[in-house]
Amino acid sequence: MVSEQIFNLPLREGNYQRVLLSTPLSARGTIVMLPGGTGNIGLEQDGHIRHNKNFLIRTRALWNRRGYAVLIPDSTDHANLRGVRSSSIYGHIVDDLVKFAHLHGTTPVFLLGTSQGTIAAVNGAAHAAPGSIAGLVLTESVSVMGGSGETVFDADPQHVSIPVLVVANRDDRCKVAPPKAANQIAAAMTASRNVHVLIVSGGINKSTKACGSLTPHGYYGIEDSVVGAISHWMDAQN
Repeated sequence: MVSEQIFNLPLREGNYQRVLLSTPLSARGTIVMLPGGTGNIGLEQDGHIRHNKNFLIRTRALWNRRGYAVLIPDSTDHANLRGVRSSSIYGHIVDDLVKFAHLHGTTPVFLLGTSQGTIAAVNGAAHAAPGSIAGLVLTESVSVMGGSGETVFDADPQHVSIPVLVVANRDDRCKVAPPKAANQIAAAMTASRNVHVLIVSGGINKSTKACGSLTPHGYYGIEDSVVGAISHWMDAQN
């Protein structure tokens, strides 16, 4: 059994962040999920998600089956987050999401970002209060400068001191998220004593865009194995 609830989270800047909290009956942790693209997932008050193809959104039931609650934010007022995820303002938003997860979910709390969302995840982990986040997971990280004007290296990875898992699909053809950069990203986490790189392979391409959600970049067709591998790593951090 899974409970899905919609909350309008008040932010320190004075506006609100709409979030979806999906919680299994016996949760053993909460994952704050930071989707890629523009960050605008079209989350409505009734729980309907207009843009639901992103890897993190379409797999939330898989995380629930493995005992993890997931917290998925929309962008404020459906704004485009490209270019702002490495900012101090967005770092504060991630911090607010983590605090909300501690209040309404089950600890420990993890940060998981995919594609452009990895920039926000690194930013949040780099400036988090000690002990608030159990681990950071980065999937298909944006490491090459593209249209958003920022990468994970702009989000202070050198300040991340918590355990880190960097996941890369060797079949990913997204130009701003090359799998060969996984070791470089891991090496940038100089303050962490626990950094692991996980290389996966496979996936189906049902999109004309290499960085699309329904491609190897979004683990389309290999979701269960990828979710399983990440869950196993998170279990080991508890």
